[in-house]
Amino acid sequence: LRHSLFHADPHPGNISVTDDGKLILYDYGMVGRLDNETRLRLIRLYLALVEKDPPRTVNAMADLGMLTPDFNRSVIEKGIELAVRAMHGKKPDEMEVQSLMELANKTMSKFPFVLPKNLALYMRMASIIEGIYKTHKVDFKFVKVLREILEKEHLIKDAYIEEIKYSFQRFAKSIDATISIAPELKKFIDENRSLQFLNAKPKSNILLSGSIVSSAIFVGSTVLYASNELLGITGMISSLIIMSIFTIFRKH
Repeated sequence: LRHSLFHADPHPGNISVTDDGKLILYDYGMVGRLDNETRLRLIRLYLALVEKDPPRTVNAMADLGMLTPDFNRSVIEKGIELAVRAMHGKKPDEMEVQSLMELANKTMSKFPFVLPKNLALYMRMASIIEGIYKTHKVDFKFVKVLREILEKEHLIKDAYIEEIKYSFQRFAKSIDATISIAPELKKFIDENRSLQFLNAKPKSNILLSGSIVSSAIFVGSTVLYASNELLGITGMISSLIIMSIFTIFRKH
């Protein structure tokens, strides 16, 4: 996660331990490499798991290509919530699991997890390591030491920076999509005789422009709210402030 390289074949024959407890890895015939974008997305995913945040976990998984495009967010988030609880050593309640399965059936959803090609070796490596400590009956919860690993490698800051970038990119895309309908909206208003009063005063165009900008920001904020509540609420408040400014300016 720090240098983008990993030993891709850590089976028991390739692992040894020194007298003072340090690991030795042999045979670097199979080495994997992560591109920087994938590496940062993995860090985002791990931090979301550590912080028990299903929406952010799903966002990171989708960015990594771990989910099919038509996945049902509510079903996946509930499944992730139960999985995260299990990772932290809390066994999910049977009724909750049953409820999740019923929800999946009602929405005609299956769990649409896929294995991206660029993560195949990485997941193989992780599975081999998991198999080693399970074979030796070691009670090890990866997620419990994950934050310590991220902090030790100074990756927490990188994860938060990437999360903020992702949130703003999603917000910008939402605004772009909303603004793209603005010409059609104006055309509709101009052509609709019942709304001709909007053209009664020149300054009405100012209010119309403010309404379009404010609406774009508000719609973008509601979309963003699902993945980042703070930025979503900030955007909503900003849209109201912008609308108020345009209204005051029109009056004067």
